[in-house]
Amino acid sequence: MSATVRLPRTPRPAATRTRARRSVFAAALCAAVALGATACGPFSGDETKATGPFGDLSGPQIVDKAIATTKTAKSLTLDVSFTAEDGPTKAFMATDLQGQCAGTVSIGTTGTAELVRPADKAVYLRFDEAFLKEQGKGESPEVQEAMLTALKGRWVKTDAKDPDAKDMLDLCDLKALLADFEQTTTGTVQGEETTVGGQKALVLTQDLDGEKNTYYVATEGKPYLLKVVTTGGKEPGTIVLSGFDKPVVAKAPAKKDVVDEKSLG
Repeated sequence: MSATVRLPRTPRPAATRTRARRSVFAAALCAAVALGATACGPFSGDETKATGPFGDLSGPQIVDKAIATTKTAKSLTLDVSFTAEDGPTKAFMATDLQGQCAGTVSIGTTGTAELVRPADKAVYLRFDEAFLKEQGKGESPEVQEAMLTALKGRWVKTDAKDPDAKDMLDLCDLKALLADFEQTTTGTVQGEETTVGGQKALVLTQDLDGEKNTYYVATEGKPYLLKVVTTGGKEPGTIVLSGFDKPVVAKAPAKKDVVDEKSLG
Protein backbone atom coordinates (compact mmCIF):
# COMPACT_ATOMS: atom_id res chain seq x y z
CA MET A 1 0.00 0.00 0.00
CA SER A 2 1.78 3.13 -1.19
CA ALA A 3 -0.75 5.72 -0.05
CA THR A 4 0.20 7.62 3.08
CA VAL A 5 -2.31 8.43 5.77
CA ARG A 6 -2.05 12.14 6.55
CA LEU A 7 -3.04 13.02 10.06
CA PRO A 8 -5.74 15.73 10.21
CA ARG A 9 -4.55 19.11 11.45
CA THR A 10 -6.48 20.44 14.42
CA PRO A 11 -6.86 24.24 14.11
CA ARG A 12 -5.02 25.86 16.98
CA PRO A 13 -7.06 28.12 19.24
CA ALA A 14 -7.14 31.66 17.94
CA ALA A 15 -5.42 32.91 21.09
CA THR A 16 -2.32 30.86 20.30
CA ARG A 17 -2.18 32.12 16.71
CA THR A 18 -2.54 35.80 17.54
CA ARG A 19 -3.32 37.58 20.75
CA ALA A 20 -5.45 40.15 18.94
CA ARG A 21 -8.14 37.68 17.83
CA ARG A 22 -10.67 35.99 20.10
CA SER A 23 -12.78 32.87 19.65
CA VAL A 24 -14.89 30.39 21.59
CA PHE A 25 -11.68 28.39 22.04
CA ALA A 26 -9.97 31.47 23.40
CA ALA A 27 -12.73 32.24 25.86
CA ALA A 28 -12.96 28.64 27.01
CA LEU A 29 -9.23 28.15 27.27
CA CYS A 30 -8.84 31.23 29.41
CA ALA A 31 -11.38 29.68 31.72
CA ALA A 32 -9.95 26.20 31.45
CA VAL A 33 -6.50 27.02 32.77
CA ALA A 34 -6.26 30.78 32.81
CA LEU A 35 -2.53 31.17 32.76
CA GLY A 36 -3.36 34.59 31.41
CA ALA A 37 -5.65 35.33 34.33
CA THR A 38 -4.02 38.71 34.86
CA ALA A 39 -5.91 39.84 31.78
CA CYS A 40 -9.18 38.47 33.10
CA GLY A 41 -9.54 40.48 36.27
CA PRO A 42 -12.13 43.10 37.26
CA PHE A 43 -12.37 46.40 35.45
CA SER A 44 -13.63 49.73 36.68
CA GLY A 45 -17.07 50.59 35.43
CA ASP A 46 -18.38 47.00 35.61
CA GLU A 47 -20.60 47.60 38.58
CA THR A 48 -23.35 45.04 37.98
CA LYS A 49 -23.40 42.94 41.15
CA ALA A 50 -24.09 39.24 41.52
CA THR A 51 -26.34 37.59 44.02
CA GLY A 52 -26.32 34.15 45.64
CA PRO A 53 -22.93 32.43 46.10
CA PHE A 54 -21.02 35.31 44.54
CA GLY A 55 -22.10 37.99 46.97
CA ASP A 56 -21.43 41.48 45.59
CA LEU A 57 -18.85 40.46 42.97
CA SER A 58 -19.04 42.20 39.61
CA GLY A 59 -19.42 40.33 36.32
CA PRO A 60 -15.68 40.29 35.51
CA GLN A 61 -14.88 39.27 39.07
CA ILE A 62 -17.22 36.29 38.81
CA VAL A 63 -15.58 35.11 35.59
CA ASP A 64 -12.18 35.68 37.20
CA LYS A 65 -13.26 33.53 40.15
CA ALA A 66 -14.43 30.82 37.75
CA ILE A 67 -11.08 30.96 35.95
CA ALA A 68 -9.12 30.68 39.18
CA THR A 69 -11.20 27.70 40.26
CA THR A 70 -11.19 25.90 36.91
CA LYS A 71 -7.42 26.13 36.59
CA THR A 72 -7.07 24.02 39.74
CA ALA A 73 -8.65 21.02 38.01
CA LYS A 74 -6.22 18.20 37.37
CA SER A 75 -8.34 16.96 34.47
CA LEU A 76 -11.44 17.93 32.52
CA THR A 77 -13.50 17.13 29.45
CA LEU A 78 -13.94 19.56 26.56
CA ASP A 79 -16.94 19.33 24.23
CA VAL A 80 -16.15 21.78 21.44
CA SER A 81 -18.03 22.86 18.33
CA PHE A 82 -16.97 25.94 16.38
CA THR A 83 -16.48 27.29 12.87
CA ALA A 84 -13.07 28.68 11.90
CA GLU A 85 -11.52 29.78 8.62
CA ASP A 86 -10.55 26.14 8.09
CA GLY A 87 -14.19 25.04 8.35
CA PRO A 88 -16.27 23.46 11.10
CA THR A 89 -14.49 21.64 13.92
CA LYS A 90 -15.91 19.37 16.59
CA ALA A 91 -14.04 17.70 19.39
CA PHE A 92 -14.88 15.74 22.49
CA MET A 93 -11.78 15.18 24.56
CA ALA A 94 -11.02 14.13 28.11
CA THR A 95 -7.56 15.37 29.05
CA ASP A 96 -5.34 15.94 32.06
CA LEU A 97 -2.26 17.90 33.04
CA GLN A 98 -0.04 14.88 32.38
CA GLY A 99 -0.96 14.92 28.68
CA GLN A 100 -3.15 11.84 28.75
CA CYS A 101 -6.25 12.18 26.59
CA ALA A 102 -8.99 10.26 24.84
CA GLY A 103 -11.73 11.43 22.52
CA THR A 104 -12.71 12.31 18.97
CA VAL A 105 -11.96 15.12 16.54
CA SER A 106 -13.90 16.00 13.38
CA ILE A 107 -12.58 18.68 11.05
CA GLY A 108 -14.54 19.91 8.05
CA THR A 109 -15.96 17.13 5.91
CA THR A 110 -12.95 14.81 6.02
CA GLY A 111 -14.45 12.50 8.62
CA THR A 112 -13.73 11.72 12.25
CA ALA A 113 -10.63 10.52 14.06
CA GLU A 114 -10.59 8.81 17.45
CA LEU A 115 -7.53 9.61 19.52
CA VAL A 116 -5.97 7.98 22.56
CA ARG A 117 -2.78 9.07 24.24
CA PRO A 118 -1.88 6.94 27.26
CA ALA A 119 0.85 7.81 29.73
CA ASP A 120 3.64 6.94 27.29
CA LYS A 121 5.22 8.27 24.09
CA ALA A 122 2.71 6.72 21.71
CA VAL A 123 -0.44 8.11 20.15
CA TYR A 124 -3.19 5.91 18.74
CA LEU A 125 -5.56 7.13 16.03
CA ARG A 126 -8.51 5.37 14.44
CA PHE A 127 -10.18 6.87 11.38
CA ASP A 128 -13.72 6.31 10.19
CA GLU A 129 -14.47 5.15 6.66
CA ALA A 130 -15.26 8.67 5.43
CA PHE A 131 -11.81 9.84 6.48
CA LEU A 132 -10.06 6.89 4.84
CA LYS A 133 -11.95 7.40 1.59
CA GLU A 134 -10.97 11.07 1.59
CA GLN A 135 -7.32 10.08 2.07
CA GLY A 136 -7.56 7.65 -0.84
CA LYS A 137 -8.80 10.17 -3.39
CA GLY A 138 -6.52 10.30 -6.41
CA GLU A 139 -5.14 6.83 -5.78
CA SER A 140 -5.91 3.77 -7.87
CA PRO A 141 -8.89 1.63 -6.90
CA GLU A 142 -6.46 -1.08 -5.78
CA VAL A 143 -4.64 1.28 -3.40
CA GLN A 144 -7.92 2.66 -2.05
CA GLU A 145 -9.18 -0.85 -1.36
CA ALA A 146 -5.89 -1.82 0.28
CA MET A 147 -6.07 1.21 2.57
CA LEU A 148 -9.60 0.38 3.68
CA THR A 149 -8.68 -3.25 4.22
CA ALA A 150 -5.60 -2.40 6.28
CA LEU A 151 -6.99 0.42 8.39
CA LYS A 152 -10.77 0.21 8.68
CA GLY A 153 -11.59 -0.39 12.33
CA ARG A 154 -7.92 -0.46 13.33
CA TRP A 155 -5.69 1.96 15.24
CA VAL A 156 -2.64 3.66 13.75
CA LYS A 157 0.21 3.94 16.25
CA THR A 158 2.56 6.91 15.92
CA ASP A 159 5.07 8.75 18.06
CA ALA A 160 3.76 11.70 20.07
CA LYS A 161 6.74 13.73 18.83
CA ASP A 162 5.78 13.26 15.18
CA PRO A 163 5.12 16.76 13.71
CA ASP A 164 1.76 15.71 12.27
CA ALA A 165 0.70 14.00 15.49
CA LYS A 166 1.55 17.18 17.39
CA ASP A 167 -1.26 19.00 15.58
CA MET A 168 -3.73 16.37 16.70
CA LEU A 169 -2.48 16.61 20.27
CA ASP A 170 -3.27 20.29 20.78
CA LEU A 171 -6.31 19.42 22.86
CA CYS A 172 -4.30 16.99 24.98
CA ASP A 173 -1.68 19.36 26.36
CA LEU A 174 -3.47 21.84 28.58
CA LYS A 175 -0.25 23.47 29.76
CA ALA A 176 0.99 24.19 26.23
CA LEU A 177 -2.40 25.36 25.00
CA LEU A 178 -2.70 27.97 27.68
CA ALA A 179 0.88 29.10 28.17
CA ASP A 180 0.50 32.22 26.01
CA PHE A 181 -3.23 32.79 26.35
CA GLU A 182 -4.70 36.25 27.00
CA GLN A 183 -8.17 37.75 26.88
CA THR A 184 -10.27 40.45 28.51
CA THR A 185 -13.62 40.13 30.24
CA THR A 186 -14.36 43.82 30.46
CA GLY A 187 -18.06 44.62 30.15
CA THR A 188 -19.23 41.22 31.41
CA VAL A 189 -22.57 41.48 33.21
CA GLN A 190 -24.62 38.94 35.11
CA GLY A 191 -27.97 37.55 34.02
CA GLU A 192 -30.33 34.90 35.30
CA GLU A 193 -29.63 31.46 36.74
CA THR A 194 -30.10 28.39 34.51
CA THR A 195 -28.78 24.83 34.33
CA VAL A 196 -25.97 23.21 32.31
CA GLY A 197 -26.00 19.44 32.26
CA GLY A 198 -28.28 19.42 35.26
CA GLN A 199 -25.99 21.74 37.21
CA LYS A 200 -27.14 25.19 38.32
CA ALA A 201 -25.23 28.01 36.67
CA LEU A 202 -25.20 31.79 36.55
CA VAL A 203 -25.37 33.32 33.06
CA LEU A 204 -23.02 36.20 32.26
CA THR A 205 -22.81 37.99 28.92
CA GLN A 206 -20.24 40.15 27.19
CA ASP A 207 -20.46 42.14 23.96
CA LEU A 208 -17.09 42.88 22.42
CA ASP A 209 -16.03 43.82 18.88
CA GLY A 210 -19.04 42.31 17.15
CA GLU A 211 -19.03 39.14 19.24
CA LYS A 212 -21.28 38.12 22.07
CA ASN A 213 -19.83 35.76 24.66
CA THR A 214 -22.10 34.00 27.12
CA TYR A 215 -20.48 32.39 30.16
CA TYR A 216 -22.12 29.84 32.44
CA VAL A 217 -20.57 29.60 35.91
CA ALA A 218 -21.53 26.89 38.43
CA THR A 219 -23.42 28.23 41.45
CA GLU A 220 -23.30 24.99 43.44
CA GLY A 221 -20.11 23.35 44.61
CA LYS A 222 -16.94 24.80 43.14
CA PRO A 223 -17.62 27.75 40.79
CA TYR A 224 -16.23 26.10 37.65
CA LEU A 225 -16.86 27.56 34.24
CA LEU A 226 -19.31 25.11 32.69
CA LYS A 227 -19.99 26.53 29.25
CA VAL A 228 -19.06 29.33 26.85
CA VAL A 229 -21.09 30.30 23.77
CA THR A 230 -19.79 32.78 21.20
CA THR A 231 -22.07 34.22 18.52
CA GLY A 232 -21.03 36.60 15.77
CA GLY A 233 -17.41 37.27 14.93
CA LYS A 234 -15.16 35.07 12.83
CA GLU A 235 -15.26 31.91 14.93
CA PRO A 236 -18.69 31.33 16.49
CA GLY A 237 -19.19 28.20 18.53
CA THR A 238 -19.75 26.49 21.84
CA ILE A 239 -17.60 24.72 24.37
CA VAL A 240 -18.80 22.78 27.39
CA LEU A 241 -16.45 21.90 30.25
CA SER A 242 -17.15 18.95 32.54
CA GLY A 243 -15.49 15.98 34.21
CA PHE A 244 -13.42 18.14 36.52
CA ASP A 245 -10.80 16.04 38.37
CA LYS A 246 -12.18 12.79 36.99
CA PRO A 247 -9.53 10.25 35.90
CA VAL A 248 -8.90 10.17 32.16
CA VAL A 249 -9.34 6.67 30.76
CA ALA A 250 -6.67 6.47 28.05
CA LYS A 251 -5.63 2.86 27.59
CA ALA A 252 -3.61 1.62 24.64
CA PRO A 253 -5.69 -0.53 22.26
CA ALA A 254 -5.08 -4.27 22.03
CA LYS A 255 -2.00 -5.07 19.92
CA LYS A 256 -4.07 -7.09 17.45
CA ASP A 257 -6.02 -3.95 16.60
CA VAL A 258 -2.97 -1.72 16.06
CA VAL A 259 -1.02 -0.88 12.90
CA ASP A 260 2.34 0.86 13.28
CA GLU A 261 2.54 3.98 11.11
CA LYS A 262 6.04 2.96 9.97
CA SER A 263 4.57 -0.11 8.24
CA LEU A 264 2.21 1.92 6.07
CA GLY A 265 4.85 3.03 3.58
